[in-house]
Amino acid sequence: MKHRIVVLGAGYAGAYVAGNLARRLSPADTGITVVNAAPDFVERLRLHQLAAGQEIETQKLADIFAGTGIRLRVARVTAVDPERQIVAVADADGELGYDTLLYALGSHGDDRGVPGVAEHAFDVAARPSALRLRDRLDNLGEGGSVVVVGDGLTGIETATEIAESRPGLSVALVARGELGAPLSAGARGHLRRACDRLGVTVLEHTSVEAVEATRVLCADGTALASDATVWTAGFAVSPIAAAAGLEVTENGRIVVDRTMRSLSHPNVYAAGDSVYAIGDNGRPLPMSCASAGYTGMQAMKAIVGRLTGSKIANVKLGYPGNHVSLGRQDGILQMVDHEAQAKPKYMGGRKAARIKAGILKMSLWTNSHPTFCMPKRKRHLAATPDASTENAVPYAPDAPAEKAVA
Repeated sequence: MKHRIVVLGAGYAGAYVAGNLARRLSPADTGITVVNAAPDFVERLRLHQLAAGQEIETQKLADIFAGTGIRLRVARVTAVDPERQIVAVADADGELGYDTLLYALGSHGDDRGVPGVAEHAFDVAARPSALRLRDRLDNLGEGGSVVVVGDGLTGIETATEIAESRPGLSVALVARGELGAPLSAGARGHLRRACDRLGVTVLEHTSVEAVEATRVLCADGTALASDATVWTAGFAVSPIAAAAGLEVTENGRIVVDRTMRSLSHPNVYAAGDSVYAIGDNGRPLPMSCASAGYTGMQAMKAIVGRLTGSKIANVKLGYPGNHVSLGRQDGILQMVDHEAQAKPKYMGGRKAARIKAGILKMSLWTNSHPTFCMPKRKRHLAATPDASTENAVPYAPDAPAEKAVA
């Protein structure tokens, strides 16, 4: 019987891991199924551009996985039962069994319990919500007001993108602390100049207590007129992992060892925003595309190693820095040190914007070509699930546990 690998989520982490597992494992001995709620690969890093009115072409997951042997199941995951090794999904079949599970369901916008956010605010955490925001902006007349709540990178990128793409709108950015606090002094100065140039009004050290249909209420009593409120003040993960009984943090992220293996359930791995992984500097990795790449690569290597009995290499678990777009013609590249603190030097301007665009293109290409290094013979045989190939890595079901790196 084939070893059943199920990947939950086909974002930056899930799509990458699934494709690389197909590239490295024999289709004669393993079957890989990817479960994703949408049929498309979503470039989440560009959703603020989509919301601002730019067209972002989507790629079908069926096309991405074509010829790899990966089975795609477009359905919403509703539950995981790690004792029975079953995933419940909202489709006609209902259940899916697994031997190894990769949990990569990502994150969604977090309203933080602030009244009115769910009812009145927009977000750019998913494609449907970004499209709803775009429709709202399309219907605003000249002089309409937009309030972006949240001074993290998503809030900064969203506010500057809307201001540049729609100069007829009034855009305000509400920051709980100092604008661009994680950046170096020079980068913070560049950010302020960009906001001034684009006409973004910045309110620092301001907390939001409620969101209404036409205004944002702040803790200091200020009421900000808002025809469209965009909430970017944090992200949360699905409660599915916690409900399944997996060991999770207080906010529901799966606790893993150095190889992204669940501490409570050894046949479950996690990657991307869903995982609570400690980086090489002893700090938790942040939710980010970069972290998705590192944790996904580590999980993939661990799964392959344990199924083949080979040594598991430690992937570097670091955070190189922040790549911030400030519209299409400006940006900031801020590198950080080993302690994740901003280095004094930064890059800003058009060159930084071009590098950020290049990073996005590279990330999309990598996820759109998940088995780009697969030998031609194996790529052909992957389309026939029952075929075997001498080029594939054999599956060793009784691989000794001591070969794993904890």
